[in-house]
Amino acid sequence: MLAIIEAAGWPIWLIIAASIATVTIIIERLLTLRKSLVLPHGTLVKVVQEYRSQGVTAESLTKLSASSPLGRVLAAGLKNVKSSREIMKESIEETGSAVAHELNRYLSTLGTLAAVTPLLGLFGTVIGMIEIFGSQAPSGGGNPAALAHGISIALYNTAFGIMVAVPALMFYRYFASKVDDFIVEMEQQAIKLVEIVHGERH
Repeated sequence: MLAIIEAAGWPIWLIIAASIATVTIIIERLLTLRKSLVLPHGTLVKVVQEYRSQGVTAESLTKLSASSPLGRVLAAGLKNVKSSREIMKESIEETGSAVAHELNRYLSTLGTLAAVTPLLGLFGTVIGMIEIFGSQAPSGGGNPAALAHGISIALYNTAFGIMVAVPALMFYRYFASKVDDFIVEMEQQAIKLVEIVHGERH
């Protein structure tokens, strides 16, 4: 591996740094964006049962809000349970926007890395070409070792840039789609809560 890095020249370190950031974000989002953590199964049913049996208390709201992103959204609605349907929905929408922002955390960075790493590879290619042209003597002869080094810089950087960009883009699309699905499901469960509280649904 060290031999490849040496052959790729100093531009490869920019791509390595980008790859480390990419892997870190992917692992963090895989652990964070689990459905069991974001939308725990049975949360709405449990919330409705507690509301009907105990009403709304500060302790139950705090516990619900800390349980999950969905819990935060539902707790926002229950805080205004005595208000009108519109006010309850506004409270849910405000908290939902904050939750959506948190779920999308680091995704813009991942998308940027997916776009930038091929450019870093292209930058390495340009550096390699400069090395190649720099190795040519005015008389037309060239240094074979310098020529080979320039070619390796160009090819390795291009290859590594694409290797980092492809999974970064795939995971960016995957996470963005997953977050959209979570937000839609949260909205649906929040609407159900509003309708249950206001007697429009049983």
